[in-house]
Amino acid sequence: METIVKGMEGVQQAADIIKRGGLVAFPTETVYGLGGNALDPEASRKIYEAKGRPSDNPLIVHVSCIEEVEPLVSAFPEDAKKLMDSFWPGPLTIIMPKADIVPMETTGGLNTVAIRCPENKLTLSFIKAAGLPIAGPSANTSGKPSPTEAEHVLHDLNGHIDMILDDGPVGIGVESTIVDLTGEVPTLLRPGAITVEDLSEVLGKTVEIDPAIVAGGVKEGIHPKAPGMKYRHYAPNAKMVLVTTGLLKEKDYEVSEEERNLADRQVSDCINELVKKDVEAGLKVGVICCEETLAYYEKVSGDKADIKVLGHRSEPLSMTHELFRVLREFDDDKAERIYAESYSDRGVGFALMNRMRKAAGMTEILAEEK
Repeated sequence: METIVKGMEGVQQAADIIKRGGLVAFPTETVYGLGGNALDPEASRKIYEAKGRPSDNPLIVHVSCIEEVEPLVSAFPEDAKKLMDSFWPGPLTIIMPKADIVPMETTGGLNTVAIRCPENKLTLSFIKAAGLPIAGPSANTSGKPSPTEAEHVLHDLNGHIDMILDDGPVGIGVESTIVDLTGEVPTLLRPGAITVEDLSEVLGKTVEIDPAIVAGGVKEGIHPKAPGMKYRHYAPNAKMVLVTTGLLKEKDYEVSEEERNLADRQVSDCINELVKKDVEAGLKVGVICCEETLAYYEKVSGDKADIKVLGHRSEPLSMTHELFRVLREFDDDKAERIYAESYSDRGVGFALMNRMRKAAGMTEILAEEK
């Protein structure tokens, strides 16, 4: 049984566990991570085993300050320093060439290492007390929604780790942005709260988007350079389907108020009809919507489906905060089918929709073509 310790009183205990080669779940501003000594191959193997994670899926190395990066890399690009100065501590992971001190077990067999400095005072104190870089993927069973509260960690990893350092619910709710600086052009490998536009502005150059993000992941047989690029991720137990309209797709969600109202009605009518059919077939159904459209579902599907609201679509960061919690609630409720609205890919919406598409296994339908 894991020990859940709240606040600073658990820092030294957690650090001692890391030094002994054990595993500690820790809070960040994005999600809870599952930490082990990043320089210890056996600790990394324990992380993969505890999560049921494929060993070619790289782990992110967490440090407490920029000065701790240099021993971990064989090259320190100027672009990396610019990004660290602008966004660290914060939800940005940077991929650089690894130094020999970082074992292949931590990097998933790659000669690169993914490093970030989390914006959480408790965890920064924990890393400093350990005196070691901390390898830390999300603290959940591999493929399931990432944990945004200590209780989520306990649910998934009970009996597999040594301790949970509890700092309450996280702030952002989706994993960090990942940018690869090992090629000729900076490349986004995973969207997060720091957007591709943010990165481009700081670097003064275009940051490319890896095609695998849009395609839903790298192909079988290809070694992923970052977490979340290859394997099934963020998925609830239920089959999840995203619903949008041709109008929104065609205009990239930049529509007039009249068009927006029409699109909302098309999407909600479609979801309500699908809910009705599934309920009649004996399925337990869930719906994910936003505050602006809740009334459309309450009137029709409210007595048939479990309706959960992510937040206001004009504030995508608030919606990312709720997504994984909502997906876990559907698991607790034993939902068998989930229908969710699709939202704009702009800004932080890119991260939100990336996670939603992954959770849905890239299943997205047009309301008018269902």
